[in-house]
Amino acid sequence: MPRLDDVRLRWHRTTLDGQPVVYGDAGEGPPLVFLHGWGLTARSYARALPMIAATGARVIAPALPGFGKSAPLDGEYTFEKLARWVEQLLEHLGVDEPVALVGHSFGGAVATATAWHYPDRVRALVLVNSIGGSVWKTGGRRGTRSLSDRPLWDWGLRLPSEFTNRDYRKVLPVVLRDLVGNAMTNPRSLWRAADLARQADLREELTSLAESGLPVAVLWGSEDNVVPEATFLAICDAAGAPGDIIEEAGHAWLLADPEGFGELVTNSLTVQRTLAERTAAEPTPSDDSDADSDADGVEASA
Repeated sequence: MPRLDDVRLRWHRTTLDGQPVVYGDAGEGPPLVFLHGWGLTARSYARALPMIAATGARVIAPALPGFGKSAPLDGEYTFEKLARWVEQLLEHLGVDEPVALVGHSFGGAVATATAWHYPDRVRALVLVNSIGGSVWKTGGRRGTRSLSDRPLWDWGLRLPSEFTNRDYRKVLPVVLRDLVGNAMTNPRSLWRAADLARQADLREELTSLAESGLPVAVLWGSEDNVVPEATFLAICDAAGAPGDIIEEAGHAWLLADPEGFGELVTNSLTVQRTLAERTAAEPTPSDDSDADSDADGVEASA
């Protein structure tokens, strides 16, 4: 296993269909694709991703279309098209084996869509403070309310409150660098992604993935002011996963605590792999039935 000091996130520029794509690459081992949150790029996570790579994984972290220096998508902006873009990138990079997909916030929904549209491509899914659960609030006079009902001004008020905590102030320059850069170079992509995030409901896809046997882990910060608890619980319910709550952590906790993030993701993937191996080793009911029939046959013939 490489030492953390020996692992660096190196940046590359390539093209898909003649359009530029920028991505980070670090480490060696089973491939793990990290998909960033709204308004950011993979560079915002440059301290966190080597933590995962140092555990023995190849981390691939692209700037999603329209963010950083990756060209925007043409036409309608949908999760299906974003999933196709991720698939094309993996094919272009020669990644043949199934990948672990880790998505933060908006990237969590892209990861879910990719796993659903290209199930043979994905061996595990980790959603970190992810959108896609659709639910904004539950209970009250209005009952369950969708995230699409949440006013844009409410999103805008909640985001700055993330950085009142002293531990989060140190990552504010990183967030502002990417957010301002994206707003200046491609404001339309920023707006389209925000609108898509508000309407994201991937609960049926998550349920289908869980039923297919794909391991799904869900992580959420208890002080997240951007993705509410109701969304987290809806995602857990759809995925059939209990979810892990990181106490005293906000929406951008993985930027403020890269060591803790790396450890949690690595542990989640290890648990998923162990459970998958045990499930694969267990005999199926049909196997048991066949074995019983064979035993009965032997007894009868004896």
